[in-house]
Amino acid sequence: MKINSLNSNTYQDDEAFDQQFSLRIQKLSKIHWSPLKIIKTAAGFLAPQPGSKVIDIGSGAGKFCIAAAHYCPHAEFYGIEQRKNLYHTSKRLKIRAGLNNVHFTHGDFTEINLKDYDGIYFFNSFAENLSSYGRIDNSIQYSPSLYNYYANYLYKILEEKPIGTRLVTYHVDQNEIPASYRLTDNAFDQKLKLLIKH
Repeated sequence: MKINSLNSNTYQDDEAFDQQFSLRIQKLSKIHWSPLKIIKTAAGFLAPQPGSKVIDIGSGAGKFCIAAAHYCPHAEFYGIEQRKNLYHTSKRLKIRAGLNNVHFTHGDFTEINLKDYDGIYFFNSFAENLSSYGRIDNSIQYSPSLYNYYANYLYKILEEKPIGTRLVTYHVDQNEIPASYRLTDNAFDQKLKLLIKH
């Protein structure tokens, strides 16, 4: 990994940003980490005002949170990641980026309280349980039943969120989101959905 700090040029294209990662993480990036153009659109929607608190469920190597925190310095971005090695990667990237409005936690998202967040970003981090193609590694368990458990848990949490909660999904079927979330816009061939709870 490079030891220099991230500068504004780093956030201009994915190749420049991803060079901050190891070669292995770079290879995974196109499948598992959101592109910068997606992040910029999502972050702007999720953090419409100063003090907004946004969580990325399955934050991986930290790309979404770091880039979003750069694009929206008025908001706070939080990432939760169950793989310890990726958590440590994101912590190192945070130090390199020199950002104070980004925070990472190691653990399972079902173990934290999601009530404190105004916005949620979800890039279908459960999908690895349904297909072996493109899996990050074998450090965690996979099964269709785990997919169902996580998807049902998230659905329930989303139902309990207050009116006005903002949600952005990337590569997620609309049927997996409660009907109380109204689609305000979609982009990038309808892969990115911007929703608000009514």
